[in-house]
Amino acid sequence: MADQNLITIFISMALINNFVLAKFLGLCPFFGVSKKLSSALSMGLAVLIVMVAASTATWLLFYKLLVPFGVEYMATVVFILVIASLVQIIELAIRRTNVSLYNALGIYLPLITTNCAVLGVTFISVDSGYGFAETVVSALGAGVGFTLVLAIMSGIRERLELADTPRSFEGIPVAFLVAMLLGMSFIAFGGMV
Repeated sequence: MADQNLITIFISMALINNFVLAKFLGLCPFFGVSKKLSSALSMGLAVLIVMVAASTATWLLFYKLLVPFGVEYMATVVFILVIASLVQIIELAIRRTNVSLYNALGIYLPLITTNCAVLGVTFISVDSGYGFAETVVSALGAGVGFTLVLAIMSGIRERLELADTPRSFEGIPVAFLVAMLLGMSFIAFGGMV
């Protein structure tokens, strides 16, 4: 029974309640990095790692530090500090291991710190009263869903570069239309669970 609950949480976070298409969180990197598939996958992986690490750390801090001392109201500050620290560590690791990826991600890598999707997944886990395993699976599902949508969008946008698009629709306008159609298609996943 517990395994089914974890699978349900994962599918729900990845497809049904997708952060980008259902909750409209994380739109800045969604539109900014989705021009090339390689950059989109790299950004998706970085966000996935930060989501899982941040959710794990914030769950532990919330239930082992904030709740026992009765300072749950400090959750936002603590969560942002944890996310900012994790992003700095990942940014340093990427800069040292893959300079071309670091340059390709540019300003969007530090923007993970202020990515509301990362902060959102930490609060969803706490607000839903998830246990530790459910929190990790929730963050993993959210990260996979974010990466999936980013990859789909980048594939479509790469094809649109070759299409004969009216000038007034080039760039962000057509990206918004594609995002709308993707969102409508992801609505169909609501009948799965």
